[in-house]
Amino acid sequence: MKKILVTGGAGFIGSNFIMHILEQKTDCLIVNLDILTYAGNTDNLLSVCNDHRYTFVRGDICDQELVNNLFTRFDFDKVVHFAAESHVDRSITCPEQFVQTNVLGTQILLQTAKNYWNNDFDSKRFIHVSTDEVYGSLGQGGYFTEDTPLAPNSPYSASKAGSDLLARAFYETYQFPSIITRCSNNYGPFQFPEKLIPLMITNALRDIPLPVYGDGMNVRDWLYVRDHCRAIEQVLDKGVPGRIYNIGGNNEWHNIDIVKLICTEIGKPHSLISFVKDRLGHDRRYAIDASRIKNELGWTPSVTFEQGIRETISWYLNNTEWWEKILNRTTEITA
Repeated sequence: MKKILVTGGAGFIGSNFIMHILEQKTDCLIVNLDILTYAGNTDNLLSVCNDHRYTFVRGDICDQELVNNLFTRFDFDKVVHFAAESHVDRSITCPEQFVQTNVLGTQILLQTAKNYWNNDFDSKRFIHVSTDEVYGSLGQGGYFTEDTPLAPNSPYSASKAGSDLLARAFYETYQFPSIITRCSNNYGPFQFPEKLIPLMITNALRDIPLPVYGDGMNVRDWLYVRDHCRAIEQVLDKGVPGRIYNIGGNNEWHNIDIVKLICTEIGKPHSLISFVKDRLGHDRRYAIDASRIKNELGWTPSVTFEQGIRETISWYLNNTEWWEKILNRTTEITA
């Protein structure tokens, strides 16, 4: 059986990925290593917690001894590395934690896998899950390709760019089987309610202001989380070591239009929208050219934004206990 280490698997994308793989594959064992910071939530994985193919380990990817012991115990042949500090606002106020987790943690995982696999890389894969934010900001036209120069504009995106370069360097230096994926903005079930879409949904449901940065005209390319999980599965199964694969939804929206759509879908007035001071270094536009993963691996998004946003709103409506529990234990939720 394939033995997969998933880091950060109690987070939004990681938990969706674990559920997806366990649904799609019978020939795999998954170990989920997650330190359970504020955004990690084992409730995300209640549906699989009794599956004999799934094991949860609470721990830090920066703990070298723990990571070594896990490789020895489980004999992993695949790593899917989601674990990261990811919220831009928090990186502005506390950049050192982002460097520690995103850069040093990635280095420890890469080095441990390299040492354990002992240069026998034929059937091994290390998928480093990154973000389109490492490319910086686009103007009104054009798209990020895998060859776009890195130009991160926040401590978060700079730390992710650093970890990307480590993954690339391990391939170039050792022929280590690392593959980098860079996705556009994800949305869907189990997303922590500090991000734009779940924040707007949960605020609207409570009839409290919907804070929108600046003029609300920042543009993002939105990708339904289960489509992202399918893409990572394709990369894990068929991706070429040393390659970078952009994963996008071909679906650009202004932030303000998404907020208005959410209000309309929930039946709340647009008067709830409140424009707030813009974020420092706020990138204006992201847009992904995902033609490589389409042409090489046959992946395309299957969920339209209209379908995905309705399913997402419905999920938050039907799972108020999940997000109310988070809000009750979180003292500061920002857009």
